Amino acid sequence: MAVLAEYGYIGLFIASFLAATILPLSSEFVLIYLLLNNYDPFLSITVATTGNVLGSFVNYALGFWGSFLVMERLLRLSKTEIAQSEQRFNKYGVFSLLFAWVPIIGDPLTVAAGVLKINIFLFLILVTAGKLFRYIIVGISVLAL
Repeated sequence: MAVLAEYGYIGLFIASFLAATILPLSSEFVLIYLLLNNYDPFLSITVATTGNVLGSFVNYALGFWGSFLVMERLLRLSKTEIAQSEQRFNKYGVFSLLFAWVPIIGDPLTVAAGVLKINIFLFLILVTAGKLFRYIIVGISVLAL
């Protein structure tokens, strides 16, 4: 992540995108690095949110158009994880996507949204809101130091 941090906003976008897809990365490190090095907070949070939402959209698309085999191999999600995410949708509804930023459950939630053919606009609104909230909290925490 330190290497990506050296690339500024582009590195933040890449880290945020990858963190929401197949790689277990933490984009928060890059965001914190940029904020501590006087990068614009609004632009940093916008870039992080955009990258992370686009990464989640990749998961959605894999669920929407892909097979369980692709999801298991590419995203390394077990049938159990996918089934649990579908159960969360049935129990908590589409608003569970507000928690797509949460480690471990976030990626399966976004894949399940695709499998269940959740309305793409609703998906983008909810995922963006949740991820934006998370990055704002990180930003406020860093800037309050």
